[in-house]
Amino acid sequence: MLWKYLGGTTVSRAGDEMTGPALLLLGFAVTGHPATGSVLLAALTIGAAAGGPLFGALLDRSPRPDRVLALTLAAYAVGVIAMAAAVGRLPVPLVVVIALAAGLFNPAVAGGWTSQLPRIVTGSALSRGFALDAMTYSVASLAGPALAALIAAGLGARTAVLVAAALVILAVPSACWLSRYRPAQPSGPRPAPHRQVAAGFAAIVTRRALLRATVTSVVSYAGIGMLLVCCPVLGAQRLGGSARGALLISAIAAASLIANWILARWLPRGQPDVRVLASTLVIGVSMAAAAAAPGWLTLAAVALGGVGEGPQLTALFAVRHRESPEHLRGQIFTTAASLKIGGLAAGAALAGPLAGRSVTACLLVAAGFELCAAAAYVLIGPPPKAARSAARSRRARQPSSPESVRHIR
Repeated sequence: MLWKYLGGTTVSRAGDEMTGPALLLLGFAVTGHPATGSVLLAALTIGAAAGGPLFGALLDRSPRPDRVLALTLAAYAVGVIAMAAAVGRLPVPLVVVIALAAGLFNPAVAGGWTSQLPRIVTGSALSRGFALDAMTYSVASLAGPALAALIAAGLGARTAVLVAAALVILAVPSACWLSRYRPAQPSGPRPAPHRQVAAGFAAIVTRRALLRATVTSVVSYAGIGMLLVCCPVLGAQRLGGSARGALLISAIAAASLIANWILARWLPRGQPDVRVLASTLVIGVSMAAAAAAPGWLTLAAVALGGVGEGPQLTALFAVRHRESPEHLRGQIFTTAASLKIGGLAAGAALAGPLAGRSVTACLLVAAGFELCAAAAYVLIGPPPKAARSAARSRRARQPSSPESVRHIR
């Protein structure tokens, strides 16, 4: 049932969302320098961005993608445990290497799960499935940091990192359960892994609708990375304390969760592509409003960003599924997720010095990134008429399973 899938995605993503804050707390607690945790988190993020294409190729080439997903989740958890054990006991450069290695397995938590969803639900139920899957990100981003803070306060930051790894391990049985939904394997020789990775990138570049959605999301996530860095500063300047910046991040996640819950219950009509554009513009308006909003009105302005972010993710899933060839779906999902992570990291790096000088200017630059994302969507434009006809033919051939519809309900 779909609920087994959603249970696995939720606990693994909650563990992943715990990992970042717990590492930041552990680095500061052990070394007394906040830079230690931030360096480890940056290394983990870089590893995650680099690991997506190769992991996706392995997922698509394997006759048992459930085993690949389960083993990768376990390897990621082991890497997080290794970081918890190494901080304060090994030189920081060595811990950074461990973080980089652990990050290579991180794509299993995001794109790895989502790429398998079309094997579980099909037809009209798939759109609702994508909305529910996107909700798990919001639930995880709400629960993960809060759990990290509570456990670190009561039992120590190292324990918080270990609990984050344990949550990822708890998802392994759900990944193994996917064995009942084995993919159909193509006949004939398989390309070499590096050729399959190249084919995945080529598919993203040559399928205009997929390229348009991918570029829009990457540029948009650079702005979202800037917004997240601004939240503690906004808390300090407008809400009475930097710790209250966490309320702003929680507001984004809560609004995203509510928006996707509404999408899951009342599926919108029409193609998801236009929702990618509309949600990006909503995020941009949110950032511009947050730049000007006084006091606690900042909370409402930032929450509006979640109203855009949640539907944007759901629409992205739908576009990727529609445009991805069956034999490249896992790679396209994980590669596109890695590119988004890269955009988020770049935006966060850019926001560091900007937010310190002027949080208002930083938010306006972030809104400018959303405007650039929307402009990229318009400039890339719709696919040619022949490609649109082919996409309609692919959708018409997709099976609609009554059993899958029951899974959703």
